[in-house]
Amino acid sequence: MSYTEDLGNRAKAAEPAVASASTQQKNDALAAISRALRENMQLIIDENAKDLKAARESGMSLSKQDRLKLDESRIEGMAQGVDQLIAFTDPVGQITEGFTRPNGLRIVKSRVPLGVIGIIYESRPNVTVDAAALCLKAGNVVILKGGKEAINSNLCLGAIMRKAISEAGLPEDAVQVVESTDRETTTALMKLNGCIDVIIPRGSANLIQAVVKNATVPVIETGAGNCHVYVDASADLDMAVEITDNAKTQRPSVCNAIESLLVHKDRAEDFLPAIAERFKEHSVTIYGCERTRAILGESVLPATETEYATEFNDFVIAVKVVEDISEAIAHIRRYSTKHSECIVTSDYANAERFHREVDAAAVYVNASTRFTDGGEFGYGAEIGISTQKLHARGPMGLTELTTVKYLINGNGQIR
Repeated sequence: MSYTEDLGNRAKAAEPAVASASTQQKNDALAAISRALRENMQLIIDENAKDLKAARESGMSLSKQDRLKLDESRIEGMAQGVDQLIAFTDPVGQITEGFTRPNGLRIVKSRVPLGVIGIIYESRPNVTVDAAALCLKAGNVVILKGGKEAINSNLCLGAIMRKAISEAGLPEDAVQVVESTDRETTTALMKLNGCIDVIIPRGSANLIQAVVKNATVPVIETGAGNCHVYVDASADLDMAVEITDNAKTQRPSVCNAIESLLVHKDRAEDFLPAIAERFKEHSVTIYGCERTRAILGESVLPATETEYATEFNDFVIAVKVVEDISEAIAHIRRYSTKHSECIVTSDYANAERFHREVDAAAVYVNASTRFTDGGEFGYGAEIGISTQKLHARGPMGLTELTTVKYLINGNGQIR
């Protein structure tokens, strides 16, 4: 039996107990995880330091090192996220619909766990805890495959959670962290039909596409975020600067940060110098079209198809001056990964048109794309941001980690 088959079989063995666990049992396990994270804070930091050392030695960018780093504040934030899930309504067993047929059959639609979920992700070790806690609350078993850059952090967090879950009376194999960092193991995980019910990739566009192309297990795509802000002709200048700056620089390494800025030609002369001045505070590298370079000067690098199509995850942005909202929407349609898109405008008709015509999981009018987040939407932690249309779209909280089954009661009906 291979290593991945062993993981899958152990996950399947744990599935019945987790799926049938009461809300109280699951909440007790979550409380144990939260408590264990706080009690083992220094151990987690020490293991994370090994990953950070390797990251520095490999030349990882500072923004990606920030994604990797765990300190007391971030571990406490992870623990608080688990605490918050305890207070959230358990979706398992919820009746979403019920009716009686003319023949007397009573039919109800009830929410049930997805089953065994495989999650393949990069860099951010907080995902290890967020994903495990969400899956557990929704009655699922999870196999977590993080990137090699966070292997020490992930194994440490996994061991802490497994012990806590076991002490709370549920199978420790409700959560498993893949110990191998090689690609062969990842590929084998994607093909574990019969053991894994769904794979959720979370990370770069390259990672997501690799999973989509190679998996035989059903996939829910998440994460890749080539997001845009379009500053319309009627935009309030101060608002546009604040939104654009926040969406780009507040945390550039995450999927809901913008990578491109589109500016109506009538606002370019006043808006571009204002946002460029703000970007200087973070040393943002700007790629721009010819009109952008004519306004801001030679410090702006020429933008090509490559820059407009790139998710930088860094203090880098691609800028284009457009004729009107039609060109802005056309540009977004061409380059968007359908994650989060924003228009800054005072024109109600343009706002409505942007909402209607832009195809993305989250479409904003006059607000930063950084709000596309399970916590900000009121879902608690999230498993990721789904950028596809089946089976879920947008922030994936507890409800999105369940499916439905029909429960039918009769009194002898035959067809």
